[in-house]
Amino acid sequence: MGEPASAGQHDHGHAGPGHADHGHADHGHHADLPDVLDQAYWDERYGSKESMWSGDPNAQLVAEVGGLAPGRALDVGSGEGGDSVWLARRGWQVTGVDISETALGRARAHAEEAGTDLATRITWIRDDITTFDPGASSFDLVSAHFLPLPGDLRDGVLLRLARAVAPGGTLLLVAHDPTDVAMVARMPAVGDFFAGAGQMAAVLPAEGWDVLVTEARPRTVDDPEGGTMTIHDAVLVARRTDAA
Repeated sequence: MGEPASAGQHDHGHAGPGHADHGHADHGHHADLPDVLDQAYWDERYGSKESMWSGDPNAQLVAEVGGLAPGRALDVGSGEGGDSVWLARRGWQVTGVDISETALGRARAHAEEAGTDLATRITWIRDDITTFDPGASSFDLVSAHFLPLPGDLRDGVLLRLARAVAPGGTLLLVAHDPTDVAMVARMPAVGDFFAGAGQMAAVLPAEGWDVLVTEARPRTVDDPEGGTMTIHDAVLVARRTDAA
């Protein structure tokens, strides 16, 4: 889940349980929440406004990836394309994956507006992140921000994303930190979609990974009443050290 463009926040797309999905029926996780595993939900949500996100890259992507040498990148939950376009501008060959065809249409337009040469460096895929297979050791960077993954699906998805990182490559996972659950107390079940950096790091195999960052990083955002508030991004950065 992301912050709205009207709040001046960054682009957080959705693929499957957050970013790319093929019409999942109600899985019975949370009767009081919309079915975030459903493509129709995200197409309707994106279609309800001209743009959902600001078009800017996510803050933690800029902080953690700006100094990396470009290669092949997987942007999981590419949304309206803010992260993918930012990566392509810096020379990355990008694959953007999202659940919503509406979001992907906007992402393609965003990339074309940035220039034909840039647009050719991005491949857009509509797929369900719960079943999407990016291939083993396929990307120098795998980046996923705010995937609304229910806890019972999270580990399997994150492990598959980790396997897609090539030796020497980087895994960047960002989630809403559990310390912020109280801020959404009106829908307490949403806490199941929050994950700490340590929780995400624990999914990685014990061998073959160098965990560089596990922290809850504060960020100031606009609140619905017109003021500001501090939220926390759970940030995991890990480098794959071998081909295991």
